Amino acid sequence: MKTNIGLNDEARLEVGQMLNLILADEYVLYATTRDYHWNVTGPEFRSLHQQFEEQYDRIAQWIDDVAERARAIGVGARGNWADLTKGARTSADPGIGLAAEHMLAELLALHEELIVQLRTDSEACTERFKDAGTADFLTGLMEQHEKIAWMLRSQLETEAAESS
Repeated sequence: MKTNIGLNDEARLEVGQMLNLILADEYVLYATTRDYHWNVTGPEFRSLHQQFEEQYDRIAQWIDDVAERARAIGVGARGNWADLTKGARTSADPGIGLAAEHMLAELLALHEELIVQLRTDSEACTERFKDAGTADFLTGLMEQHEKIAWMLRSQLETEAAESS
């Protein structure tokens, strides 16, 4: 059945491609956060283990939300592993043997990369594609990433101050 939501087919397909790239990037963040959850060590093990679990649970919901947004505009969600790894624009160091501070810095970098991308994509949805719904969705997602980035940045600043 043809999707009739006020966006032409070209706009829907381009926004759908954008959402599928975000889906892949979110999945890298999810997998990295889960990897760090499994592999964190050191004096802050318990709190970081729990923090990473809370974060990957949130990210799992965001992944579902992105996929559902793609479906809502009439484009499929490319959720198979090959499409996700091919589409991902980000990467991070594997968790085995990685210092906890490095894990926090890697997660911060991934969140910040997504924030920049979401800001750019939200603007494109508004100006180029006239898709206020997806722009609003991406802005909300960006705000959630900003909150986690702020918390990770604050943790890293505290740890840097304590080690001085």
